[in-house]
Amino acid sequence: MSIDVYVTATGSYLPLEPVGNDDVEQVLGMVGGKPSKARRVVLRNNGIRQRHYALDRATGKAIMTNAQMAARAVENLGPVGKVDSLAAATSLPDQLMPGHGVMVHGELGWPRLEVVSLAGVCVSGIAAFKYAWLSVRAGDAQRSVAVASELASLSMRARNFDAEYENNKQELEGRPELAFEKDFLRWMLSDGAGAVMLEGAPRDTLSLRVDWIELSSAAHELPVCMYCGAEKNDDGSLSGWQQFSASDWATRSVFSVKQDVRLLNEHVVRSTLTQPLRALIDKHALRQRRIDWFLPHMSSNYFARPIELSLAELELDLPRERWFTNLSEKGNTGAASPFIMLDELFRSGRLKRGDTLLMFVPESGRFSSGFVFMEAV
Repeated sequence: MSIDVYVTATGSYLPLEPVGNDDVEQVLGMVGGKPSKARRVVLRNNGIRQRHYALDRATGKAIMTNAQMAARAVENLGPVGKVDSLAAATSLPDQLMPGHGVMVHGELGWPRLEVVSLAGVCVSGIAAFKYAWLSVRAGDAQRSVAVASELASLSMRARNFDAEYENNKQELEGRPELAFEKDFLRWMLSDGAGAVMLEGAPRDTLSLRVDWIELSSAAHELPVCMYCGAEKNDDGSLSGWQQFSASDWATRSVFSVKQDVRLLNEHVVRSTLTQPLRALIDKHALRQRRIDWFLPHMSSNYFARPIELSLAELELDLPRERWFTNLSEKGNTGAASPFIMLDELFRSGRLKRGDTLLMFVPESGRFSSGFVFMEAV
């Protein structure tokens, strides 16, 4: 028999002072010593005004690890008592092995407990959320914590691309579109971490009852769109990093994060929102319930209008005044973004008893999505 599960605390962590648009290239550096031709266009379209990087301004070195940043977000939950389960997610862990989760556990120094690591891109955070929710719902855990974090800035520093630039300078200068899929994301992603505590009973103060969490994948019909540690072949398949030589890793920027922007624009809203949400509207009778808060994880404000049109097509009453997003001020922190967004709303004083929240989290890795429905109690 399942029990009700509640978000009883939220926490987030954003490193150092915010970085404005005019200072981004100063922090990340210039590839080949030249200003990016894509920077202004991408920043104008994505609507991000400031973001955070865990990079020292003077040296360009990281001030902390991804696991340490995740631990800070968990600590910002406040006093948690004995935790039975920890689910930790990230797109880019500090190392290939061991798993990210046990590294976060090590930073926290908590006593022995169940720990799992969730991989992927943005939806990995919601997968961690669901694991923690199910642990409590099944009675396996009294308290479970889910945390998601991203230290994207390390992979976006200019020095990571210098070898490829020098090796292919003439080709890249003659056909700049070849570099755009890598340069594009340097102006989109940033660092941060967020966490939630899940328990089987609400607290005397604000809690959120988690009614359902749904995940879905469109990998059966669509190829890879966003990837790292691999190269995309002409037939759409991937060749992983182990198939390349060590010298290729540098000269081909194999470990840079890449995205097929045309594929993204063509499919992301349909495959991650319209199609899966249509099924959930029927499954969970969403049209019969007022949704007071819609929390969309958007990589860019460019997608706000297509999302709005999709909701209208689905006849779901979610006008823009009921949306909550902090993309412009907190940046796109990947898997951590939904947690950072929820933490800000949770602590804002704007939620009242009976308010319902629908969270939407897409990822373009191979077009997956997650939805979370909660009610304030």
